[in-house]
Amino acid sequence: MPKSLLIISRQAPWAGPGAKEALDIVLAAGAFDLPVALLFLDDGIFQLLANQNGAAIQQKNLTANLQALSMFGVDDVYACSHSLIERGISPAGLAVADVQSLPVEEVRALIDRYDQVITL
Repeated sequence: MPKSLLIISRQAPWAGPGAKEALDIVLAAGAFDLPVALLFLDDGIFQLLANQNGAAIQQKNLTANLQALSMFGVDDVYACSHSLIERGISPAGLAVADVQSLPVEEVRALIDRYDQVITL
């Protein structure tokens, strides 16, 4: 049986390669039917905002990749509610509709449920 995998994305969309790499790992794992989930923490929350445009800095928009998660079998997408509140972001303004907002206490429990955790 494959081990479960949790990817934690902590970088803003264009702060470096971490955001795109996290999505690439999740999509690849989903394509191979591995049990995978994605958790957004800290500035990684900014990846979830709608209407992003990276063209000014010659970067690809990640929103299409986020919206494709369910097509790759990735249904477990989480956001830390504390990170959302700290950054003044409402769950209603997120580009991905199926994001589950979790309080900090549940984030810790979520991390403990997975066999492998990768933070980017």
